[in-house]
Formats: sequence, structure tokens, C-alpha cells
Amino acid sequence: MTDDDTTRRYSRRDYLRVGGVLTGTGLLTGCLGGDSAGSTATETGTVTDTATSAPATDEETESKPTTTADEGPYSVELSPVGEVAFEQPPERAMVAFSHYADMAVALGQADTVQTLYAPEFAGKSLNTFYDRLDGVSLEWEGLPDPLGDGVDKEQLYELDSDVHFIDPSYVVGAQEGWDPSDVTEVAENVGPWFGNYHSGLHDQPADPYAEDYRYYTLWDLFEKVAAVYRERERYEALRAVHDDLLSTIQSSLPPASERPTAARVTLIGGTFYAYKLNAPGFWHADTRPLGATDAFADVEWEGTWGRFDYETMLETDPDVILHLWGMAPGYYIDDIRETVTDDPVGSQLSAIQNDRFFAGGVRFQGPIANLFQLEMTAKQLYPDQFGEWPGYDPGQPYPEIPTDEQLFDRQRVADIVTGDSSA
Repeated sequence: MTDDDTTRRYSRRDYLRVGGVLTGTGLLTGCLGGDSAGSTATETGTVTDTATSAPATDEETESKPTTTADEGPYSVELSPVGEVAFEQPPERAMVAFSHYADMAVALGQADTVQTLYAPEFAGKSLNTFYDRLDGVSLEWEGLPDPLGDGVDKEQLYELDSDVHFIDPSYVVGAQEGWDPSDVTEVAENVGPWFGNYHSGLHDQPADPYAEDYRYYTLWDLFEKVAAVYRERERYEALRAVHDDLLSTIQSSLPPASERPTAARVTLIGGTFYAYKLNAPGFWHADTRPLGATDAFADVEWEGTWGRFDYETMLETDPDVILHLWGMAPGYYIDDIRETVTDDPVGSQLSAIQNDRFFAGGVRFQGPIANLFQLEMTAKQLYPDQFGEWPGYDPGQPYPEIPTDEQLFDRQRVADIVTGDSSA
């Protein structure tokens, strides 16, 4: 398992306590479940400058999916589930977090998605991006939420899914009443598990899975899911778009000394929940490649997020603030910005005064969301290099950007997803 000084061991009590607290405050996807207790870096507003967080490269591991020929039974290997056998590509997929839904959509398999965590929240967020891709969408309305009341074995039997896109380490570690024997039972009687949750943050897996747990990048994990669906060509085509986008961005970044300080936060009830920009894991796959100076890089906290009041935010005063979920219902950026501006301390933030308090994307980002979020964040951080971010109109699709200012080709992506023969 990859060494990472920022990880810690989580107990079932940690998982359940955090899930309950943050569900109560309305923070849905992104902080529920496997996140740590989010120990407060400052309860009183004092910044502690004692720890550093070194940026990780965008590609932590490289791996190839294990498959046989294009016809007949085949297998795909993924940590922590091991070698998973399939008779044919899945027609019914239990999906929890939205990055797996995004992967299914990207592979032309949207109609296999049977469930989705917080479907209105996640579904609308994904369709914000899909609305800019001709012929691409996710029909999320009516999908049951598999985590609404916790992962339920009876529901899994009723769904009768061909594959469960969720990590058994997450199920055992974060869900009440599950142990490895239950995981085995469902795999044998319903369908296999296929998920790797902890690559999102490089956090600690549940004890039964920790010893040999492996971390993957977003695009390596997408490659594995593509192998499950036997959609290698779509994966390779989208990977080429992603690689071209990264090359475009990284070849044009200004020198490190000229980059802004930035913070990624979510405001809930007067508290800013802050996240590391450049930490390992694919939850940061839209910020880490951009190399901005993390305003909280030298601030120590234990777990996934730090919690800060307005006074501490002003003391830190990042040049740019990216508000996570700023294009999602309940967190629309106009409402959040108004709240911060109305606060006598918040109104003094440089990001507010200079109109650099922006809508961020989603944390559980799959390949399509990642493309848009890389473009969006590049424009927000480096407008001189990549063009001004036009802003986001709440409840509307991802903003229109002139073709000559787009950092990747929308039609090319739409053609890949829909299977256009000219793609």
C-alpha cells in the first residue's frame, strides 16, 4: 500500500459519527461516509503553521485491466476485490457515488445505472456538464438511493445487479451491520463487488482490506470500469482527450512564483470546511494538476477537512476561493457568495472584493466531470493564460464558452460517448 503521511486509521464509529453530523447539516456527497472526523484545525480561529502537504503527481499508479478475448467469460482485477469474473458486460449496475455513474455514462452505458446516492443532488450536478454534450444525459429521476438508509442487503437482492460499483471496504467500514461474510454472500448470490473508494483521498481502508489495498488514479480506475463493460475503445479515446487537456494546461501554467493562493471550501452554517488542493487522491484530480499555491498547505488538521470561522479565513485570505458544489442544488454559488458578502468579516475577503469567489465542481468526479472541472478551474485560477471564467448561472447548464476559448472539444467527447462512427 502506498505510504501517505496524511492518512489515518478509521474506526466504524468514526465513519458513522461523521456521516450523521454532516448529513444533519445538509452536506451530502463528499463528506458522508468514509471521511474522517475532520478534526478542527482551529476552533478559535488560530492557524497552526506546523505541517506541510506536498503536492502529489496526477498519476499515482499505472495498471492495465486483466481481460481475456472479446467474446466469452473474462475477468478484471481491482483492489481490494481481486480478480472478478464476468460472463458478459453488466446490464444492471448498482451505483453509489456519482463518479461510477459518470463512468457508465462516459462509456455509453448510462442505461445500466440502477441506483445513485442523493440522486437529485448528484444527477442534476452531472447533467450540468452533460447538457453541453449533444446526446449525453443521465436519467436520474426515480433512481433509488442505496445509501439513504444505509446499504441494505435485502435491497441488493431485489435489485439483482450484475455488478455492485461500491467498495466492500466502504461497506464494511462505513455501514452498520456489514462484515466480510456479508460481502461474500452478496457476491456469490447476487453479483460481484467492484469499487475502490479510498483512492479518492488515500485514506485508510477498513481493517479486513487494509493490508494489500492499492490506490488508483481516476483515469486508472476508469480504465478498470471500462474493462468491466468491455469498452476499451471509448476509454482510450476519452483518455486521449484528457491527456491533451492536461498537456494544454500544464504547458501554459505561469511560474510557481506567479500563481495565486487558493482554497477549496464548503460553507455550512457559518463554518468553512476546507480541503487540500494538492493532496493525493482523485478527489483532487481537478485541482492538483493546476499547481496553485494551497492557502492551507501549511495548516495542520487531522483527517479530511479543516474547519475554519470567518476570522481565520480572513487571516489566511486566499486570492481565489473555490466553493465545492457551487453548481449543485443547495450550494449554488450566488447564494453562498451573498451569504459571505453579508458577513462583516467575510465581505473583507480578497476573493469577495476581487470577484474571485467561484463555483467549484463535485468531489466524486468521473471522467466527464473531470474534463469540465479541469477547464473550469484553469480559467478561475489563471484567466490570463486560459481565458476568463464567465461565471455560473444557478440551475443552468455549464456556461457557454466560445469555441476558441474551450480547452477541450465538446463534440469530440459527445461523439465518443454516443458512439458516433466519425469520433
